[in-house]
Amino acid sequence: MTQPIEILEAQLNNFSLEVRTGALQELTRLANAGHIDLPPLVNVANMHCHTFFSFNGYGHSPSSLAWQGRKRGLKLMGIVDFDVIDAVDEFLDACALVGIRGSAGIETRVYVPEFGRREINSPGEPGIAYHMGIGFASSAVPAEARPVIDSMRQRAAERNTDMLERVNAHLSPLTIDYQADVLPLTPRGNATERHMLAAYLAAAERTVANPIDFWAGKLGLPADKVAAQMADMPTFQNTVRGKLMKRGGVGYVQPSPHAFPSVEEFHRFIEACGALPCAAWLDGMSEGEQAIEELLALLIDKGAVAFNIVPDRNWNIADPAVKEVRLEKLYQVVELTQKLDLPLNIGTEMNAYGQKWVDDFDAPELAPVREAFLDGAYFIYGHTVAERVLDLGYQSAWAQTHFPGRRQRNAFFTELGKQAEPSALQPAAIKSLIEQITGNKI
Repeated sequence: MTQPIEILEAQLNNFSLEVRTGALQELTRLANAGHIDLPPLVNVANMHCHTFFSFNGYGHSPSSLAWQGRKRGLKLMGIVDFDVIDAVDEFLDACALVGIRGSAGIETRVYVPEFGRREINSPGEPGIAYHMGIGFASSAVPAEARPVIDSMRQRAAERNTDMLERVNAHLSPLTIDYQADVLPLTPRGNATERHMLAAYLAAAERTVANPIDFWAGKLGLPADKVAAQMADMPTFQNTVRGKLMKRGGVGYVQPSPHAFPSVEEFHRFIEACGALPCAAWLDGMSEGEQAIEELLALLIDKGAVAFNIVPDRNWNIADPAVKEVRLEKLYQVVELTQKLDLPLNIGTEMNAYGQKWVDDFDAPELAPVREAFLDGAYFIYGHTVAERVLDLGYQSAWAQTHFPGRRQRNAFFTELGKQAEPSALQPAAIKSLIEQITGNKI
C-alpha cells in the first residue's frame, strides 16, 4: 500500500540515507505515474542552498531539496554546505532522478593575510573571508586532500565547543551538552552555531518556567520586546544568536588567523576534488569589498575561477536609500566579474527560516543581471556533468588543453549545461554531446 505523499515527503528528511532514497524513489514513481502533478520547469535557479548536513532553515536533506525544487519547477539547483561535502553524491543523484540540473559545493571561512587589516565579507573580522568551492562531482575526497577537510571539521568543532562553554556560563542554570544535545541534531556530526542555537531554544522551552522573563534577563532586553519577538520566531532566533554568538555576544571571541584554513590550503582541497574555487560577495560596503578589484585580482591569482552572490540581500531592501546603494554595487560587481571571466553562483542560502526558495528572477531590479545569473548556473551544471560522467571538468587537462582561455572554457561549459539533460547523463551521450559542441573527437 502506497504511503501518503505527506509521509513520504517527511521521510525525505530522515537521518537514514536508505529511508530518504526510498522515499524519493517512491515520490518520483508516483509523479511519473501521474499521481502527483509537477509543474513545468522554469528557467530559474537557486545554486546556493544549505542542506541539513550543515544547516537548513527548513530542515531539508539533499533529497528533500531536490524534490522540493522540482515541485516548484526550478530548472537548476545547487547545494553548498559549511565545512563538508557529505551531501554531494546524494544531491546529484536526486537531481538526476527528479530531472533538474544540479550542482554541489562547500563553504568555509579562510584567512587572507594580504587583507589582514581590512574587513571583507565576514562582518567585524578583518582578514577573514567566507569562501567557497563549487562544482563538486563526488563526496569522495582524494587522499591528498583529506587532511584539509579533516582539519576544517576539527577546527569547527573546537570553535563550537569553546563557544558553548561561554554561552553555558552566561545562561546558567540553563546549559546544554555538545555531545548529548547538539550533535544529535545533525546527520553526521557537523554542527554549526545554528544547531547550538536550536538546542538552547529547545532546552529553554523544556525547562524554563517563564521563558519571556528568562530571555529578557539573559539578553538584556525589555520583556515586552522579547514577547513580541517570540511571536515571530525567525526574528527571535536572530536576536538570540546575535546576543549570544555573533560579534559582541557573550560567546564570541575574535578569531585568530589560525582558526581557519588559508586561501591556498582551501584551494588545494577544492582543486584536488576537481571542483572550482569561488570567491564570495556580501554587499560591497566593507573596506575590503570596496577594494573588490584588488581583492579579486589577488584571489584569481590564487586560483579563484567563479564568484558567489546572494542577490536578495542586495536589492530586496525596504529602505530606498540603502537599496539604491546596494543595487548599484550589485550591478558594478556583476559587470566586473563578467570582465574578469568569473561565472556567477547565485542563490538564497536557505540556512535560516524565511529565506526564499528561489530569487525573484522577474523582478525589474534583476533584469540587468538575470542573464549572467542563469549563464553561471548552466556553467556550473555543465562542469559538474563533464566531471562526474567523464572526468573532463573545468580543471581537467583536457579542458585546459582545448580551452586554454577562461572565457573559452566558460562558454563551452555553459553551452554543455544548457544542452545536457538530467535524464541523459550516460557517458556515451555526454561524450557525443561534447563532440557535437566542440566539433572534435574526444
